[in-house]
Amino acid sequence: MIHLQSIVRRPLPETPAFPFSLPIIQALDELKFTAPVTFFVGENGTGKSTLIEALACAAEMVTVGSESVRTDQSLVYARELAKYLRLGWTKRTRKGFFLRAEDFFGYAKRQNQLRAEMEADLRDIDREFMGRSNYARSLAAMSTAGQLHEMSRQYGEGLDARSHGESFLLLFQSRFVPGGLYLLDEPEAPLSPLRQLALISAIKQMIAQDAQFIIATHSPLLMAFPDAELLHFAQGRIGAARFDELEHVRLTRDFLQNPEAFLRNL
Repeated sequence: MIHLQSIVRRPLPETPAFPFSLPIIQALDELKFTAPVTFFVGENGTGKSTLIEALACAAEMVTVGSESVRTDQSLVYARELAKYLRLGWTKRTRKGFFLRAEDFFGYAKRQNQLRAEMEADLRDIDREFMGRSNYARSLAAMSTAGQLHEMSRQYGEGLDARSHGESFLLLFQSRFVPGGLYLLDEPEAPLSPLRQLALISAIKQMIAQDAQFIIATHSPLLMAFPDAELLHFAQGRIGAARFDELEHVRLTRDFLQNPEAFLRNL
């Protein structure tokens, strides 16, 4: 399902500063999404993350691991750019989320703090209701126990009970819902090649349930996703590309075929 169909850029300020000064933003007129999975690919500094952050702000996405897109100080420039983007929807969805790889640590920390606070609340209830009926104690603990049970259902023993990559993948698997729009910035960062394949599998399952993904990535493994749309950010423009044409793919393939030749010349 293609929920977000297009972006149209409104006229920019006459004296553009960052992020309006980025060549990609200067050249952007209309961008269309033609597949359920779209990858933003290209070198560092070309504007991939800036545009995906601005999309998250314009769509008022739920965030994972950071504050609201309306208040997060790291999204100040993205919010400004979002004011100049008009989004075209096939079907507006409020499901899904926006996630930057670097925000995961903050999210895991907050989840662990929340779990510890709820467990402490349950211990306080046990002490306060000592000597009273089990019914009264259960009634007092019901809300907190329910929240703790739901957290355990989603994350098991906790996100910190696994490796970084495992817990990152668990976050995706537990938060994906049918019919959602997902904006992901470099989700491969903490994932091993095997875990990246597991992420691809999870994305395929969600595509079959009317989800849409827009992902900024440097990973040739993710870029190989079947029938994905590859939008290449290069030379100040965004253009469609084929998998075999991408420098990330060619360089990775050539390196793996003959790593000694590359390493000798470094």
